[in-house]
Amino acid sequence: MTIRGILFDKDGTLLDYDATWVPINRKAARLVANGDDRLAMELLRLGGQDDGSATVASGSVLAAGTTVELAALWARHAPAHGFADLTAALDDIFQREGAVHAAPVSGLVDTLRRLETQGLILGVATSASEAGALATLEPFDVLQYFDFVAGYDSGFGPKPEPGMVLAFCRAAGLSPEEVMVVGDNRHDMEMGARGKVGLRVGVLTGTSRHEELAPLADHVLTNIAEIIGLIQRVEGG
Repeated sequence: MTIRGILFDKDGTLLDYDATWVPINRKAARLVANGDDRLAMELLRLGGQDDGSATVASGSVLAAGTTVELAALWARHAPAHGFADLTAALDDIFQREGAVHAAPVSGLVDTLRRLETQGLILGVATSASEAGALATLEPFDVLQYFDFVAGYDSGFGPKPEPGMVLAFCRAAGLSPEEVMVVGDNRHDMEMGARGKVGLRVGVLTGTSRHEELAPLADHVLTNIAEIIGLIQRVEGG
């Protein structure tokens, strides 16, 4: 097996999910609830956030859904939110606040630099908007390492559909079996499976536990810093 490209999920994979998104989700819920704190807490609960423990449930809408899915959920429970386009309002706050609150996973810059130095083509596939992805990654000066960045609104379809995998393959000139998909959630692993990629790799810097990822992934790592060693073992064995 030869891996020539890696397609990363963003939140929970390149960025520490809870550190980045728990405070942003709070602001978004309060916005939609028009300042009603009780309703805001209910919106967070419905989305999958346990605000007491400051964690988000694996597979929940907040953890794995698109802004469209979140807007549809919250609009049913907060019909007086006051926004003609709730999806656009949420994307705006996610993009703006993401640039402020984004917290990188340990070793982010060094890992991406080393992977690029080894000749690997890197991409990002996220359930966030494309603009939001660029805004949250830009503060860490890592966009230079990516040849491909796609969000739910980039025209390739949302996860777990394989559209973003196939678009990455076309852009990079790779076949799916030459690609590794790395993510923290079931949707990432299912996207990789549907795209018939060479390796599906789960990481534990997001919302999923090892036992949730292990049945769906070829390998589960603590974080992306372990990918270099994994590639060496896979290609050497």
